[in-house]
Amino acid sequence: MSSTETRRDFLKVSAQTVGVVAAAQTLGGVHTLAAAPQEPVRMAIIGCGGIMNMHVAGLVERKENVSIAWFCDVDPRQIERISKHTADLPSPQRTSRYEDMLADKSVEACIIATPHHWHAPIAVAAMQAGKDVYIEKPISHCYHEGPLVIEAAKKYGRIAQQGSQMRSSPVTAEAAALLKQGVIGDVKVARAWTAETRDEVKALPDGNPPEGVDYDRWLGPAPVHAFNPHRWHGSWRMFRDYGNGEIGDDGIHDLDMAAWGLSVDQLPSQVTARGGRMMLRDHASDYPDNMCVTYEYPDGRILIYENLPFTAYGMHGYDNGNLFYGTEGYMIFSRRGSFSTFLGPKSKPGPTESKAIRGQKGYAEHMREFLTSIRTRQATSANPEVAHLSCALVHLAEAAYRTRGRLDFDASEQKFVDCPEADALLAKTYRAPYAMPALG
Repeated sequence: MSSTETRRDFLKVSAQTVGVVAAAQTLGGVHTLAAAPQEPVRMAIIGCGGIMNMHVAGLVERKENVSIAWFCDVDPRQIERISKHTADLPSPQRTSRYEDMLADKSVEACIIATPHHWHAPIAVAAMQAGKDVYIEKPISHCYHEGPLVIEAAKKYGRIAQQGSQMRSSPVTAEAAALLKQGVIGDVKVARAWTAETRDEVKALPDGNPPEGVDYDRWLGPAPVHAFNPHRWHGSWRMFRDYGNGEIGDDGIHDLDMAAWGLSVDQLPSQVTARGGRMMLRDHASDYPDNMCVTYEYPDGRILIYENLPFTAYGMHGYDNGNLFYGTEGYMIFSRRGSFSTFLGPKSKPGPTESKAIRGQKGYAEHMREFLTSIRTRQATSANPEVAHLSCALVHLAEAAYRTRGRLDFDASEQKFVDCPEADALLAKTYRAPYAMPALG
């Protein structure tokens, strides 16, 4: 491909991209005009720590057309901290029981940002109660929860959105236009990585939960375990009872974008997962400190995930990123808000993201898409069907890693081929009385 041809193609694609991005950027404006006469969306906040502070602060600062009716958290300190963002607004009701919010028929939607083991049970119960749901990633703690969330959304006619914010970024819209145009040809292999150093966390003795905390409810459907500072805010991710390890925490974001770049519309037919203790020998975690996973799809396409705990330098300049390998070139993409392309046999530099949108991560756009969908009843870009195709990669990798290392998967049967011990890991037992709601 000559430099003239490359530039001509670039200009053609750029013109199309401007249209796509303009549409994405004006969506909020159109929504604002259309929704101006409407009442604010009455919303409940469930799980008031971590990223939820960003969500609430963003809703308030952007003056989104919402009314926050409830703060729900088993730790009153979390509610106290997050309430600072709404200090100039009518005070939301407070509770440690999400059921109180479900009983409030005036609540239309909720944002769920609890530990992973609570995501699906609360989401399904909320949809049964007529609420639309924004579920932080991953929507499922185990494989079989994904289809349940899908079924609940359909059965109760609810909007559900996974917090895969980069799906809504203008940077992603630009990259999508280029990939659709075929600037790198047909994408055959996608690669995702989490390349960040992690400190070794030493075990601590059990103790007593903080005063005022409803610890039994925090445990919820998980097995009973004495309170431990590591099995609590933030570091609960290290334990299978509540989280999904590195691959299900940071990794799910990059796996989701790898599935997006590969245009995944099905589950893989083969999974190979390897990992272990590479550096963090005495790490107080149920999970390995590194994991490399390869997924093969029925049509031969490959998706690769790498969790590398020793790379302070990142990969291709990014701690979290993707590579999409096409027949005519490749794209380096990062949810940090940028991408670049390299074309032809000599890997000549091609289009990159526009300077004006560089670094955008899609948080505001993704939340606005959810609010728009509540009013229009149109599916979101990270609906449960889409989310399950990415979350399943986490669960299939975990099952392969913990059993035989390499497994074949039958998507039509939703089970592994001749590996009952891996099948057992696709589901879990829920501690009474915190069972998964029955769909009936």
